[in-house]
Amino acid sequence: MYETFEHTADLGLLVEAADLDSLFAEAARGLLSILIENPAAVLPNCEVTIEVPGTERDYLLFDWLNELLYRYETEHLLLSQFDVSVGAKGVTAIARGEPLDAKRHEPTHEVKAITYHEFVVKQIANGWQAKLIVDI
Repeated sequence: MYETFEHTADLGLLVEAADLDSLFAEAARGLLSILIENPAAVLPNCEVTIEVPGTERDYLLFDWLNELLYRYETEHLLLSQFDVSVGAKGVTAIARGEPLDAKRHEPTHEVKAITYHEFVVKQIANGWQAKLIVDI
């Protein structure tokens, strides 16, 4: 589950999931929902493997989302399906999606960066929660 919230000139993202793997996948889907109006229109036509090294959960999630944003900015790649594995040395994921088609995907926000402002990853009673602010 993810939801966005307004934050001054930025946009926030609150994510909850039962485990860390699901939290990272939901955060990625949440980022996609900020980039385009209709994430469900993204077809799993191509597959990429993404590896992000790291050991601290907060920084690892931050780096994971930045990697997805980098792929969007440099390759215009929208990723919508994720098989994520968060391990002791980082994240490994198989991500599926397709190149941006402005007519079908309806871009909404130009994301400048994922910020450290109010960035938190924590364990909660029913799993994990992440809160972050996206600079738009």
